Formats: sequence, structure tokens, C-alpha cells
Amino acid sequence: MGDFNQPLGRRERRLRHFSRDTDAAGIFAERIARFTGTPRFLFYLSAFVGGWLLWNTYGPEHLRFDSAALGFTALTLMLSLQASYSAPLILLAQNRQDDRDRVSAQQDRKTAERNLADTEYISREIAGLRLSMNELATRDFVRSEIRDQLENVAELTEQIASRDQEIAELKARIAKLTGEPPIP
Repeated sequence: MGDFNQPLGRRERRLRHFSRDTDAAGIFAERIARFTGTPRFLFYLSAFVGGWLLWNTYGPEHLRFDSAALGFTALTLMLSLQASYSAPLILLAQNRQDDRDRVSAQQDRKTAERNLADTEYISREIAGLRLSMNELATRDFVRSEIRDQLENVAELTEQIASRDQEIAELKARIAKLTGEPPIP
């Protein structure tokens, strides 16, 4: 790479740009890995190999390009080349999937931690509510207290009525003794 004071040459710029765009290569690798793992790919590959073998076995002798006597060397080389490219592409796709799984697991872990904290908070709140509910008066307790107070009020009303009657009798006696008209 060189000094930052010097501009990059065209070739260095291209190489740097290509090396940064690993995501495009990863997406390409995933597409190929997904396709090579399908029954459609196996069918196409089998048809290709079958056509190759049939053509080079039963085709016109002057148009054959791979010899059965040599064990279909070109076909073997083609399949080896396909396998040598498929394996790294599949590994690259698996590495990208592992990275996605790792990120997903981290997000799941954070979500689980938040859920645990929320659950603990709610549990503490419910426990606090239960404690404060024990201190609250129940409906039956309030009703019994009101009944008691109403009975007390009724007793006091009776006492006041009897005292009013006693006062009225005393006023009448005083008026009789003094000879004056009764006090209202």
C-alpha cells in the first residue's frame, strides 16, 4: 500500500475496491451453495454427465472429444474442477451463516436478559402490591365498621332523644316551680 501522501494507481484502486466488496462475493457464494444443494442441481449434473458419457461413447467417432478408453479424463477433470470450486463456496456460505447465527444469538441473549429484567421487576411490583393489599381494608371490614358506627349513631340518637325528653320535663318543672311560662 504505500504512503498516504501519494495517490493510488489504477490497479491498486481496483484491488482495494474488490477486497472491500466481500459481501457481494459472499452473496454469490451463498446462491451457488444453495443451488448446488438442490435436487434440481443434482438432476442437471446427472443429465450433463449422462449426456457427456452417451455422446463420447455412442456419438460419431470423429465428433467425440473425450475417450472412453482413457476413462473419460476430460469429464473427470471437469468434475474435479467443479468440486474444487464448490467446496470453498460452500464453506464461505457456511461461514456467513455462522456469522448471522452468532449475531442472532447475541440479539436473542440481549432480548432474554431484558425479558428476565422485566420479569423480575414485575415480580417485585406484584410482591409489593400483595404486601400493600394486606394493609388495605377489605370490603367486609369497611361494611362492619360502618354498621358499628351506624349502631353507635342510633344509640346516640336514642340518648339525645331521651335527654331532650328529660330537658323538656325539667323545663316544665322549672316553669311550674317558678310560675313562669315554660322556656322554649
